[in-house]
Amino acid sequence: MEESITQITEKNTVVRDWSLKTQREKGDSLVEGCVANLPERTTVNFRQNNLEDLVRVWNQWDSDTRGIFTERYGDIAHLITIRVDEQLIQAMVRFWDPAYQCFTFNQEDMTPTIEEYAALLRIDNVQLGKIYVKEPKPMTFKKKLVRLTDMTDAWAEKQIKKKNETICIPWSSLRESVLSHPDILKRVNLFALAIYGLVIFSKVLGHLEVAVFDFFERLKQGVNLVLTILAKTFRSLKRTPFHMFSKTFALLEAYLKKEWPKEVTEQHWISVFQNLRAEDITWRAPWIRPSVLLYKCGGQDWVPLLGLWGGVGYAPLLVQRQFSLRQFIPATGGLAQFEFAFADYDIWRKQRVSSQQISSTNYTAQNPFLEELPSELEIARQEFEREKAKLSRDLSTLQEENYQLKIEVQVERSRTEKVQREAEIMRNDLRDLHLENKKLRNTIKNSGLGKSTAEWKEEISNIKGGMEFWKGKAKKEEEKAARAVIELRRKNAEYEMVTAEFANSQSEHQELKKRVRDLENMLQSHQQQLDNLLKALEEKNDQYDRDMHVYEGTR
Repeated sequence: MEESITQITEKNTVVRDWSLKTQREKGDSLVEGCVANLPERTTVNFRQNNLEDLVRVWNQWDSDTRGIFTERYGDIAHLITIRVDEQLIQAMVRFWDPAYQCFTFNQEDMTPTIEEYAALLRIDNVQLGKIYVKEPKPMTFKKKLVRLTDMTDAWAEKQIKKKNETICIPWSSLRESVLSHPDILKRVNLFALAIYGLVIFSKVLGHLEVAVFDFFERLKQGVNLVLTILAKTFRSLKRTPFHMFSKTFALLEAYLKKEWPKEVTEQHWISVFQNLRAEDITWRAPWIRPSVLLYKCGGQDWVPLLGLWGGVGYAPLLVQRQFSLRQFIPATGGLAQFEFAFADYDIWRKQRVSSQQISSTNYTAQNPFLEELPSELEIARQEFEREKAKLSRDLSTLQEENYQLKIEVQVERSRTEKVQREAEIMRNDLRDLHLENKKLRNTIKNSGLGKSTAEWKEEISNIKGGMEFWKGKAKKEEEKAARAVIELRRKNAEYEMVTAEFANSQSEHQELKKRVRDLENMLQSHQQQLDNLLKALEEKNDQYDRDMHVYEGTR
């Protein structure tokens, strides 16, 4: 469902006369006798989504991809890198006047405007008169998710979660598509969706809510998203204390701060705002382009802003000086009573408040606007449970690794013992080979082959008569000696081979011993880590018990 605005342009004098007449007839935003007291103390929770993944993706993109993104979605990507000045925001909200939807610094009224937000975000491809209205019968969340990601119905159904009665999807489920989807336009669109869901319209930490998907689908139709973003800002500022899941208020910081000094304390900001004078202010920001001012809509005397979860009134005639116009009395009747929430969100919020009123000491129940934020003790408990679960997983992993290391040590020891037995067998074989070689040498010596030439001549001369006999005998002895020499050479070759194998076995034995030492050192290191983790777990348990004791003592 969508509606458009038919624009009618009036001269400044006509608008001034109409505003003065309307104010006289209907009065101001506050009824007679009501006093809009600014709070003495404000509580701002600056918990935000972790945007490191988005920053990393943006830095990895080349200039062409960034150009495509900027052409489609303006400068919203710069919001992920803005550092929120907590001191400035903490001081600013003290000066927010919810009855008139403006900051009142001393006697000067200032408020973010549609035109300023449009200039800051530099979104050019929208139709200024086309507004976002919540669709009464939208497409199912699963179908939207499938169409945006190109995933299956089964995948989409598995990713959809329910957090505090809010239907949403974890950012982790979309991260992979943003990083590696084959279609560059899909990557760009999903990255923009992540910025809208985690930065601008964040409701549940680390998740993108279903209403953001509906809003994102409508952007293709050219709706003016600035009005929706401004509604989110005003509705968040409407209550004190308020929470800040996203960096929407970074736009407020840019709106007020710009070139102001850095690292200023909250008290200094408060002093500056309390003593602010008109002559101290450059009313029209130099980056604002001249444009027609939208000052009323339909039957309202101001501009109703519709957001994702409700609407709020906005009176730009309060701050005409921000457009270099002469300030006159603005029409603000009924402005304070206009804010509303969509029915489903209002029912959800009432249910949350009702369920939290069980305990009178529940801080969240005393502060209904903080219904989405757990107490500090609950946060500490959740962090402790996460840390405890992580330590338990690490402990199980280390125990498994320790068991595997013990098995490996036993296997290596078995291998070492086997090599030692083989080495002993080789040493015995070598000793036997030496003995056999010695026997062969004695055999050769005893066979008479060791005689000198003179002895042989003398013996030959002595047995000339039996030459033929000795020749035959000598031939037999030579053949026997030749066989002995061949056998000796073979034994020597075997000896050298066994010696080489023994040397290799010795080297392998040394390597196995070194491996066993390394495994034993690793086992000792893992055992130390295991002891440290057990000690850390015990300390966490002790700290948790102390925190619970303190918490129960304060109840």
